[in-house]
Amino acid sequence: MILQKIHTLFIQSTGVVIDTRKIQPGSFFVALKGERFDANTFSHEALALGASCVIIDNKEYYVDERTILVEDSLKLLQELASFHREFLNIPILALTGSNGKTTTKELIHAVLSKKFNTKATFGNLNNHIGVPLTLLSFTNQTQIGVVEMGANHQKEIEFLCQIARPDYGYITNFGKAHLEGFGGVEGVIKGKSEMYLYLFENHKTVFVNADDILQYDKTVNSKRVTFSCHNKECDVFFSKIEANPFVSIQFNDVYIQSHLIGLYNATNSCAAITIGSYFGVSKHDIKQAIESYIPENNRSQIVKKGTNEIILDAYNANPTSMKAALENFLQLDKPHKMIIVGDMFELGTASLEEHRIIVDFLKEESCITCCFVGSDFFSNKIEKENFYFFKDFDTLSIFLSGNHLENRSILIKGSRGMALERTLELI
Repeated sequence: MILQKIHTLFIQSTGVVIDTRKIQPGSFFVALKGERFDANTFSHEALALGASCVIIDNKEYYVDERTILVEDSLKLLQELASFHREFLNIPILALTGSNGKTTTKELIHAVLSKKFNTKATFGNLNNHIGVPLTLLSFTNQTQIGVVEMGANHQKEIEFLCQIARPDYGYITNFGKAHLEGFGGVEGVIKGKSEMYLYLFENHKTVFVNADDILQYDKTVNSKRVTFSCHNKECDVFFSKIEANPFVSIQFNDVYIQSHLIGLYNATNSCAAITIGSYFGVSKHDIKQAIESYIPENNRSQIVKKGTNEIILDAYNANPTSMKAALENFLQLDKPHKMIIVGDMFELGTASLEEHRIIVDFLKEESCITCCFVGSDFFSNKIEKENFYFFKDFDTLSIFLSGNHLENRSILIKGSRGMALERTLELI
């Protein structure tokens, strides 16, 4: 009953906010706590800034009847999101995976928006706070919700599914990401598959890349929609996919030329096309949606700097996405190639070995300048012509500042913490 009353107040507000800097008149402010902050202390300020309601879990910061004291503000946010999801009762599609989640989510959103009022996760707000905020951003105007779910340990996807209660699901892939938290590759597979388990148990539908044998086998007895570029018996068959450098796709009588780079983005596009087809989006609209999508936020962007052409893929990296990006770049018909890669984080005890594997992979290439940045790559330093190892970004910047680059095709790839987009200022 209390939750229902709080939900009524939320519905009457202009939207949920957890940062006082984003408060607008009528905002519904939820005070969360972290290791280094306690938003309860801002309850008075939130109301002064125009919030219509403030949720707190520390009675010391009660202001007036506009302040609602609960036992745990985060738990309330999550329960409110679930209540709101049931209140709206719209179809929700959830997606997770080791690589490509955000790009795939954006493509799905672009395709479905051609037919439906579609709302999707903003940016990568995909954790135990982001998923509730996403659900609470849906309104009675929303016809389909797309919810991205991230995880770095077991039971996290299970928990997020319990909050969002998806009707449909898609897992991009199982890769070498967050190995430290998941406890190895098998842990990654188990953790991501929690989405499958939820959907199976609730008799919901999964979208499956049939060319991924592991995922195909895991979903054999499920209610599923499959796609493939090899098996014509699948629900959606793609007769041709290429990436040189931009992804092009042929399905049925439709040819799509995207602004995306790499065969891994071909798979992401095929997933969006399959989902759009399932929901009845026309082939013409699907084509227009994919072709109009332009990547940003350091995700496989093409950047021109003088005479240099740069593939900027510096949003994040793990061993699987790193290998895919390198393989794609090496097969491109481009002159004077150069590679700048940064350390991959959250790999735990496997970190040094995974970085060594990348170095060993690249040492087979001749005449390509490779710059390795970060302590783990530096620990795997080898002597090879055109191979350069830097302990940190500062030493890389000194090197680049002293070497003027011209007419180069450059791949930049690394984990978010490396912030390798800073390299653009030096090229």
